[in-house]
Amino acid sequence: MHLYRTILALGLAASMATPALAQAIPVTVALDWTPNTNHIGLFVAEAKGFYEEAGLAVEILPYTDTSAGTLVANHVADFGILGSIGLFTQRTAGADLVATYALVQTETGRLVFNADREDIQSPRDLDGKIYGGFGSAWENALIGTIIRHDGGTGDFETVTLGTSAYEALANGAVDFTLEVSTWEGVKAERDGPAQRAFRYADFGVPDQHTSFLGTTGTYLAENGQTAKAFINASRAGYEYAVANPDEATDILVGANADVLLDRDFVRASLQALIDGNYLQGENGEIGTIDPAKMEAMGSFLFEAGILRDGDGTPLTKKPDFTRYYSNDLLGTAP
Repeated sequence: MHLYRTILALGLAASMATPALAQAIPVTVALDWTPNTNHIGLFVAEAKGFYEEAGLAVEILPYTDTSAGTLVANHVADFGILGSIGLFTQRTAGADLVATYALVQTETGRLVFNADREDIQSPRDLDGKIYGGFGSAWENALIGTIIRHDGGTGDFETVTLGTSAYEALANGAVDFTLEVSTWEGVKAERDGPAQRAFRYADFGVPDQHTSFLGTTGTYLAENGQTAKAFINASRAGYEYAVANPDEATDILVGANADVLLDRDFVRASLQALIDGNYLQGENGEIGTIDPAKMEAMGSFLFEAGILRDGDGTPLTKKPDFTRYYSNDLLGTAP
C-alpha cells in the first residue's frame, strides 16, 4: 500500500471518530502567495478526493494581500500557509497561531548573485555591496550573519524592491538578493542569467522548515478531529505529488487556469522540490516538524532582537518554542 493511502486511512479513522463528522465539514485554507508548487499537495488532495473521503469540504481561498497568518489568527480562514518567520514573529506578538504540518523539510531559500560576478567568491565579498530586499528585519539578521560568519563586517546597502529585486539582479542594478531555490531559482536556471548562491545553513544560520500549514489553538481545541482529518488528507496529497509528479503538475495547472501557470516550469519546480528532498526528507518524513529546527530558528530570531511582544518591545526572555507548533495531528510526538 502506498504511503499516501496509509496517511489517508489515518485521516479517515480520525474523521469517523465522532458522529458529527459523518457530514462533510467545511474547512477553509488561505494561501501565502499565488498558487505554486508549495501548495501542490492541497490541490492534489482536493482533486483525488482525499478530502472528500475524509469527510471534509475543503475550500482553498484565493490569494489576497493580507497574510495567511493574519487571516488564520482572525478566524477568516481555518488553516493557512504560514511562513516560518511570520509564524515566530506573529505568534510572539500575541497571534493565536500553531504550525501543524511542515510543508518542506529544509530551507528552500538562498542568497544569490549573477554567476559572472568574479568579485564575489565568498560571503565576506558582499560587504559594501547593494542588496535588493523585501523590507523585513529578518533579512538584515540573516545576511549580516552570513557575511560575519565568513569573516566580513556585515555592512551592506539595502534597496527595498520586493519581487522587482529579481529583475534588478538580472540587469545588474543590485548585487545580490534572496530567492526561493525551487521557484525563482528554477526560473533562473531555465531563463538566465546564470546564478551562483550561498546556502544559509553553510554560514551560521540555522536550517528551518521555511513554511507550514497552520491554524489556531482555538480551532484545535474546538475541532481537533476535523483538524486531524484535514492534515492527514493534505499529507496524502503531498505524498501523492512526490510519487506522481506529472499528474500532480497537471492537477495544479488545471485547477488554476486563471493564473496561467507554465506547465513545464511547474513540473521543473516540483522536480526540484523532490530532488532536493524538500517535500519528503531523505529519511522519508513528510509533514513532520523537527523540534530541533524550531528551537534553533526561534533562538536565532530571539538573539537577533526580532521577536517582539504585542507592544513592539523586543523580548528579554526566550519563549517556549514548543508551544509554537504541534505534531500531534500526524500522530507523532513533538
